[in-house]
Amino acid sequence: MVNAHKNRNWRGLTAQTLLGLGILLSVVTTALQAQSGAPQPQTQPPAQSQSPDIPDAPSTVQPPPPKPTPPLPQPESTKPDPDKQPPPPMPPVETVPAGSVPKNQINPKDDLYKISVSANFVQIPVLVKDADGRRVDGLLFKDFTVLENGKKQTLTYFTSDPFQLSVAILLDIGMPDVAVQKVNQTYSALVGAFSPYDEVALYTYSSTVSQVTDYTSRSEKLTAALNEMKLVRGHSNGPPVQGGPFSTGPNVNGVPVGGPPIAPVNTPPREAHVLNDAILRATLDLSKRDRTRRKVIFVISDGRELGSQASYRDVLRLLETHDIQVKAVVVDSGALPVFRQVEKIHLPRQGYSNILPRYAAATGGGQPYSELSRNAMEDAYAQITSEARNQYTLGYPTKATASNAYRSIEVKVDKRDLKISAKDGYYPAPRPR
Repeated sequence: MVNAHKNRNWRGLTAQTLLGLGILLSVVTTALQAQSGAPQPQTQPPAQSQSPDIPDAPSTVQPPPPKPTPPLPQPESTKPDPDKQPPPPMPPVETVPAGSVPKNQINPKDDLYKISVSANFVQIPVLVKDADGRRVDGLLFKDFTVLENGKKQTLTYFTSDPFQLSVAILLDIGMPDVAVQKVNQTYSALVGAFSPYDEVALYTYSSTVSQVTDYTSRSEKLTAALNEMKLVRGHSNGPPVQGGPFSTGPNVNGVPVGGPPIAPVNTPPREAHVLNDAILRATLDLSKRDRTRRKVIFVISDGRELGSQASYRDVLRLLETHDIQVKAVVVDSGALPVFRQVEKIHLPRQGYSNILPRYAAATGGGQPYSELSRNAMEDAYAQITSEARNQYTLGYPTKATASNAYRSIEVKVDKRDLKISAKDGYYPAPRPR
């Protein structure tokens, strides 16, 4: 009995002891694993790392696998282009006799292509002013109507943008000297009236026509030429001296001192104002300038025409053929109100005085400015260049071919009390290709 009771106690003690030893062994094992860094067993699988680029911890059992070596970058020229097609195979090489060209090839001496244009394009600068003479801006395409030989035209071009100018300035040095000197004082304002994008040439005329400068956009070159013009003198006022003590040199008993007893012959200089010839010379030169520029002849004169070889009709035809406007500032006697009333009268040996307004009106240049004072002339310079640069430009194609037939033009504006300045017509001319 006693032994059986002891055995039961031993068995119970043993079971309790074994349970305690198991717990103790589990605690010791956990502590050892924490010190050694070994992973502890988990009841759930660990979550995947959010950053796949973080390398795993090094293992003491086997080395990490080697990382793959990235490929070397290829140059741009050797990289394959999936969109690029392989070049076609080379055609067979054929030889031909020297000096000959195969029929299936282009002769390098021939033009690659030719363009033929059968229709002309008519371009019309239009200046619009109100009843007070002020320029009217802001008109639209629909406000204009153009008639050619009485038939309405379909406008295909319209702009109010400013144009670059090619200007030929004609200075009349055959006027009286007092008028020439007054004009000389306005040269600085004349240079300032042009923009750096304009090109200007200077001409003078009296009995002959001379070109002082070629076309240039450099204002200093024009200024230098005009400064030299200040030394030029005009004609003296009054009729030439035919007799009296100032007609010849000193004389004794009617015989010139130091000379033979021959009566002197006084031939008065022939007075001439070749305005037609001057406009003709400027027109021929302007016709060679760039077609994208607006071409203007700017005349500063008293408006007289006498002794030209060219006629008004021939010069006007050339102006209308090359789309050149004539604008003018009339000075001295031509600006007097009384003189303008009788300007249509042709006085013997005095020439024509109404020819300059006719040029301006027929070419769309508007009415010439008649000024007497220096300030008025300077204001007219700026006004003329501004009007020439800022006009409405209309355009339409025409089937008219090059011929001698004159085509009249009439421009109308759908507004009341407005004055329109446009060319009267044109002569169809072949356009350069």
